[in-house]
Amino acid sequence: MLDTAVQNKTQTLVRTFLLLRLSNVFSLQLVFFLMFSVMYLMILSGNLLIIIVVRLNSRLQTPMYFFLTNLSVIDICFSSTVLPKILVNTISHDHSISFVGCATQMYFHLAVGGVECLLLAVMAFDRYTAICRPLQYNLIMNRKLCTGLVVGCWIVSFINSLILTTFTFQLPYCKSNLISHFFCEMPPLLRLSCKDIWLNELAEYISGTIVALGSFTLILMSYLWITLTVLKFHSTKDKLKAFSTCASHVAVVTLYYGGIMFMHLHPRSSSSAEQDRLVTILYTVVTPMLNPIIYSIRNKDIKESLRKTICSVAH
Repeated sequence: MLDTAVQNKTQTLVRTFLLLRLSNVFSLQLVFFLMFSVMYLMILSGNLLIIIVVRLNSRLQTPMYFFLTNLSVIDICFSSTVLPKILVNTISHDHSISFVGCATQMYFHLAVGGVECLLLAVMAFDRYTAICRPLQYNLIMNRKLCTGLVVGCWIVSFINSLILTTFTFQLPYCKSNLISHFFCEMPPLLRLSCKDIWLNELAEYISGTIVALGSFTLILMSYLWITLTVLKFHSTKDKLKAFSTCASHVAVVTLYYGGIMFMHLHPRSSSSAEQDRLVTILYTVVTPMLNPIIYSIRNKDIKESLRKTICSVAH
């Protein structure tokens, strides 16, 4: 009984966690701080520019651009759940985070990440409807449905995140308070628990299967039907035009889902902690930074609207 009491007392002591810095070498800390600061500014400016351009151009008030502006909002929120804390920890002597702060960061990171998964599936459905059912597109993708789909993405993802975060922070943590990551991510945090985590891992796999793998499956199905439909077009020009409207979305899906599924669905023993951290940085920081660039390069309407907006501001 005495051993049990001591163990329970030890378990309750972990109320503050320590996060890894990007580097412990001072010169590298400065380099990483500047590099990630620039990346964060690019995320904010690039996605805000997309939002402003779409809002100001009446020609872009369509379902596709409505979803694109929502994706930009999500990318800003997604990177903001982790990057400010990473930047502070990089140059600060104190790289701790409170128990509540860690839970809050994990909750919003999982929630917004899940919204992006679901929204990318919705965007694939939009492309499917535009290409495979063009005569019914405006009837199907009406404002009410588009708004409902976006709101549904947020509700489902935030409920899913609440369940996962609650399960995670009900665990006792007594092995260590050092999280082997730059922010409060579920897999490295679970490794610190002194209790069997099989139920948490099961919940994570179920969640990942439903949200990430389920959304990815819907995307694949949408593009399968799109491909079959486009191949029936007689004109090569029409085929290229149809595939071109999907190219940006396919690039974003590949970048984002590759990282998400590697991080949350692969067996824990098959990768190192260093690999996990690198992959997380890819889909949390690099993807939100590249999304506006990808959509701007591949989209004539966005490029034309950007040019007009810049010209109007310059004059």
